[in-house]
Amino acid sequence: MGKLIILEGTDATGKSTQFERLCTALSTQGREFRRLRFPQYESESSALVRMYLHGEFGDDPEAVNAYGASLFYAVDRYASFVKDWGEYYKNGGLLISDRYTTSNAFHQGTKLPESELPGYLKWLEETEYGHLGLPKPNLVLLLDMPMEISIKLMSGRGGGADIHENNWDYLASCRECARRSAEILGWKKIDCTRNGELRTIEDIGNEIFSEVSKVL
Repeated sequence: MGKLIILEGTDATGKSTQFERLCTALSTQGREFRRLRFPQYESESSALVRMYLHGEFGDDPEAVNAYGASLFYAVDRYASFVKDWGEYYKNGGLLISDRYTTSNAFHQGTKLPESELPGYLKWLEETEYGHLGLPKPNLVLLLDMPMEISIKLMSGRGGGADIHENNWDYLASCRECARRSAEILGWKKIDCTRNGELRTIEDIGNEIFSEVSKVL
């Protein structure tokens, strides 16, 4: 089997920027890999995800419970695995992904009481890695940004926000759930600040590449 490395983070953590930097660094080294990004909005398999995020089941994230919404995303990943990258992975390929099953852990896990989170995380991994047969990641890197800084960064964005991005209380809860999920599931947390100040893009990127290099 191949290797699967995931870059995670709540909104406004610079995840997309760091994902592109990581892919560029691997390409510069001459490593063969494929990149993934979830949800796969261009695919028909993400129809339920798009309906959910656009508020067609309700304009509050909690209008769909954690387990139901998790299945929307799982179907999208399963279709992608079967139709696109499954054989590449099974033949030893390296995959770098912007979001994965791990996003459900905190975007959906935050809808549950804290005492129920471990049980939900167990169900999530058993469902996707067990019953659906999706690969379990070799490394999950979680970009962690204090919420007050994330809000400032998001305030400078344009329109087009989904029901998650429009709800700052929900996003703050997601951040805490992500930190707890990282502890339970053994993810590597990458702090985006140091001594209350934002780290540079280059500094964060160097730490990410160092952690990825350890598993290659």
